[in-house]
Amino acid sequence: MATKAKSSAGGNKLGLWLGLALIVILLDQFTKVLILGNFQLGDSRFVTSFFNVVRVHNTGAAFSFLAGAGGWQRWFFVGLGAVATVFITVMLRRHGQQTLFATALSLILGGAIGNVIDRLLHGYVVDFIQVHAGGWYFPSFNIADSAITVGAVLLIWDEVRRVRRG
Repeated sequence: MATKAKSSAGGNKLGLWLGLALIVILLDQFTKVLILGNFQLGDSRFVTSFFNVVRVHNTGAAFSFLAGAGGWQRWFFVGLGAVATVFITVMLRRHGQQTLFATALSLILGGAIGNVIDRLLHGYVVDFIQVHAGGWYFPSFNIADSAITVGAVLLIWDEVRRVRRG
């Protein structure tokens, strides 16, 4: 009976976690629409001494990994995103009562779906955040990438906390 109550508590919060993922998706897509509407490919605008807004198309994964792979990677990453969506949703249903863990998964889910939407609509991911210092430029990224990164950091933090308690 206690197992059912625990599962039910996580299930009741599923809407909350999917709502958080939806906020990430909407914010990601809104910012990308702004970039697509106001920048040509390669345009860059100085914002601060370490930050530019730039329009970049990424056909690969993080840091343009597999960008020149010939096109198959688009569908590979769409499929990977679909599998991740199902897996993360199941994990959220089972562990929705674990706030830090579920927050991390929700951010990753929203970011993954945001980038999958780009791949389906455009065949590439729209990146626009460019950080730089001293002539060194970090690869451009977007809100979805940021959410995935923050989610991954939260997953690590959650695991460190779990190990320390155990």
